[in-house]
Amino acid sequence: MKIRLGLLIILLFKVLYVDAQEIFTTPVKANHAFIKGEKLTYQIKYKFVVGGITTFSLNEAIYKGEKVFHALAVGQTTGLANVIYGVEDSYESWFDKETNLPFKSIRDIHEGRYKKYNEVIYNRENNTVNSKLSGVHSVPSKILDLTSTFYYLRRVDFSKVNEGDVVFVNMYFSDELFPFRLKYKGKETIRTKFGKIECHKIKPVVEVGRIFKKPDDLTIWLTDDDNCIPVQVRMKIRVVGAVYLKLINYENTANNSIFLNKN
Repeated sequence: MKIRLGLLIILLFKVLYVDAQEIFTTPVKANHAFIKGEKLTYQIKYKFVVGGITTFSLNEAIYKGEKVFHALAVGQTTGLANVIYGVEDSYESWFDKETNLPFKSIRDIHEGRYKKYNEVIYNRENNTVNSKLSGVHSVPSKILDLTSTFYYLRRVDFSKVNEGDVVFVNMYFSDELFPFRLKYKGKETIRTKFGKIECHKIKPVVEVGRIFKKPDDLTIWLTDDDNCIPVQVRMKIRVVGAVYLKLINYENTANNSIFLNKN
């Protein structure tokens, strides 16, 4: 089975409605989680086989005269996987520093002989997106793109989220609307290359079928500190088994507390 890399890995599925205590769009809190210059590097691994590397880099840019965040996510295969599949996918987002809402996104896909490029402009005045490939589409307010979703989740105020609640996010990806639902499972301490880290545990609700056996076969762990960095993603995939995306390096984080509580 071919597995795409980067954040795309955790979003290539249809989400389902779930019966939880509450479903809500939680507002973002003031940003203390990330700053310009931050770079996070992840390794995708199946058992002892390393399949690829994914990086998330954040900088500032000027968009229509305003200072914004410019995020770049790049996923690429390594070793034998690169010889077989030759994947190098990149996703860019220019998003508001206060609201985290995107103004523009770029998707640039290179997977073997398959290539695809698209640009999407977000119009907040009339809640539309303008896709270079498919034209203008109406979308809900507060729509996010793939990369800005990564940073949006890091600004969720988990102190206001109860175990069993479902955080709801609308995302526009690959010229489709993705209602993204994540069930909060409380806190859990996990072992990482940096030591034991206390994390928030969330489970995106996935569709059972070709990829997943159960609706909770995808799990994300975010550090329980001011940085709120995803340190690990686990996918239980049919036939293949458990595939992990693990943080292996971090640079220029906003706070020094990320791994101070390791044991």
